Amino acid sequence: MSEPREIAERLLDAQVEFLLAEVTGDRFAEVIARDTEAVLAVADTLVFRDIVEIDQAKETVRTVIELIGGSPVLADMVGVFADSIYDHIAENHDYTLGEVVDREPVEALLEKIFGMHQAQERILDRLTESPLVATVASKFVDKLINDFMQANRERAEKIPGVSSLMSLGQSAANRAKKVAADSTFVGDLAGKGALFALKRTNNAIREMLRDAPVHDAAMEFWDLHADEPVSGLREYLTQKDLNELVLLCYEIAVTTREKEYFGLLVDECVEVFFTKYGDYTLAAMLPELGLSGDDIAKEILRYGPAVIAGAKRDGVLARLIRERLAPFYTSDVVRSILADATGPTGGQRA
Repeated sequence: MSEPREIAERLLDAQVEFLLAEVTGDRFAEVIARDTEAVLAVADTLVFRDIVEIDQAKETVRTVIELIGGSPVLADMVGVFADSIYDHIAENHDYTLGEVVDREPVEALLEKIFGMHQAQERILDRLTESPLVATVASKFVDKLINDFMQANRERAEKIPGVSSLMSLGQSAANRAKKVAADSTFVGDLAGKGALFALKRTNNAIREMLRDAPVHDAAMEFWDLHADEPVSGLREYLTQKDLNELVLLCYEIAVTTREKEYFGLLVDECVEVFFTKYGDYTLAAMLPELGLSGDDIAKEILRYGPAVIAGAKRDGVLARLIRERLAPFYTSDVVRSILADATGPTGGQRA
């Protein structure tokens, strides 16, 4: 008669071999299909709101953003990705921009941007509150006027006698500028002039966006580039420019996620998600995510065999399975059951 301990060891060996066979060869695909179907059947009975509490979800989302967003891997790879993309773009002459990006969504996006009159009005109004922007607008208007005057002077100087008059006028203008620099009153007038110039510039921008065919011009600009190779994009910036821009955007994202307000936005998104999907079962949410049971099984089978093959190497997987099951088979409960089954009344023999 075998001792209960010996029988337990044999049962343990048998189950370890059984489980190893479950994840080996063609059997693995059958097991994954079976278990995926079973899990989804259970998931179809579980309502999302009953399984996950909203406060737990908020904490999880915040943790994911904190850990992944600030991970060393992402920080190290951002610049590398930018360089790699630039190198690929620089070498790729097989695709045109129009093949990569459809024209229709671009046209719709531009139409929406140019039609956002409320945003345009607000931006232009806020610009008038900036003295520096007013000064820039004033210089812009002055530049236009000076260029216009210069062009007219060049034409006028071709007429005999007019050259002297133009020189006299320029001398008077220079003296006026010097007086303006030393006069507070004139300085105040200059400040008001800058504000006036900004308002005139804003009005011109408003009229251009509302009346001029800006949308058509933008689409014409797009069409000029749509048939060119994607590699042509590198003419707009250097590899160094792209690398620095990506790193700056990454820095903005990283520092923004640390702000309290960003956490409030995340919480609000979680609440909206719960409002919309809280009463879905876990299985019903898969189609909403664009997934199916077959998709899940396919992805497991894509990576699972290689992982298991590596774990089986040198008996690692068998040892792990044995370590998990051994406490059960060596427990007093199992020994007692085996002792009863192999005793005089059990009728079992070795």
